[in-house]
Amino acid sequence: MRDTPRSAFPHFLALPTRWMDNDSYGHVNNVNYYSFFDTAVNQFLIGRGVLDIHTDEVVGFVVDTSCSYFSSISFPDLVHVGLRVAKLGNASVRYELALYRNDEALPSAAGHFVHVYVDRRSATSRPIPAPVRAALQALA
Repeated sequence: MRDTPRSAFPHFLALPTRWMDNDSYGHVNNVNYYSFFDTAVNQFLIGRGVLDIHTDEVVGFVVDTSCSYFSSISFPDLVHVGLRVAKLGNASVRYELALYRNDEALPSAAGHFVHVYVDRRSATSRPIPAPVRAALQALA
């Protein structure tokens, strides 16, 4: 995904880096890249009105995630997180994400994020709720 242009993603979320995101090497620490992924996915779902983190009975659990790093991001950069759905199953969804630094055309990092939908109380697999599926189809 190193050469993936911004146009490959139907949705973006802009996130400012923070001073505390930098590590001793002067760039955003790798753990924050996963936070950018998580924030973009959940902000999309909340913004579409299909995720209530406090009351939904069926929720997505992260079961797999990865990130490849291509170039550094550091404070005070603005990160543009590209989001798309690569695979939409019965009970799971695989997102692909890319992080674009400021106005750069190619990503600084890219990866994926998998949600499996489960019953909040029992943690047993459940089908993706219809409203969530409809929102996710817009990203496919």
